[in-house]
Amino acid sequence: MDAMINRIDRAIEMTAAVVEGIPADRMTAPTPCVEWDVHYLLNHVVGGMNIFAAQLEGVDHDRDHHDDWLGANPHGAYAAAAVADSAAWHRPDALEQTVGLGFGLVPGPMAAVIHLTEVLVHGIDLALATDQEQWLDQQLCGELLAIMREMGIDNFRTPGMFGPELPASGDDPAHRTLSAYLGRTW
Repeated sequence: MDAMINRIDRAIEMTAAVVEGIPADRMTAPTPCVEWDVHYLLNHVVGGMNIFAAQLEGVDHDRDHHDDWLGANPHGAYAAAAVADSAAWHRPDALEQTVGLGFGLVPGPMAAVIHLTEVLVHGIDLALATDQEQWLDQQLCGELLAIMREMGIDNFRTPGMFGPELPASGDDPAHRTLSAYLGRTW
C-alpha cells in the first residue's frame, strides 16, 4: 500500500499546482461539479483533506465538510491542509485505521482509494474550470482509472457520486478519459 500513499502524495502535489494557479477572479467560475463554482469546490477539497487528516490522527473534528475552510486565503488554506493530510497518510498505522465517511465506516485501504479519488478528480475539475490542464499528472490519472475499472464503481453511480460512463476517444488524454468514465462532462 505504499504505492497508494505515494499516489495520494502525487495527487496532493498535482492539485497544489492547480490551486496555486487559480486567480481570485476565477473563484466564481463554473466547474464540472454541477452547481459548484471553483470556490465551493476548493472549499470541499480543503474540508475533506482536513477531516481525513483529523480522523487518521484520531481526533474528532467539530467542523462540517462544507464549513468555511478557506477563509481569506484559499491558497494558504489548501497548502496547510495538504501538509496535514500528507502527514496523516504517512502515519505507520494510517491504512490500519477505520475512517468514517458520509455513507459509513470504511477500512483504511478503501479510504485511501476514496481519498485519492477525491483529491485527484477534484484537482482535474479545478484544472478544467480554470484552464490549467497542463498541471495534470496523466500517469496518475491512468493509474486511478485502472484501479476504478478493476474495483468497479457501479454502486457509486447509483447515489449520484458519479454519473453514467460517457464515451471517450482513444486520443483523449488520461484525465479526460477518467472524467468520462466518471460521467463528467466539460
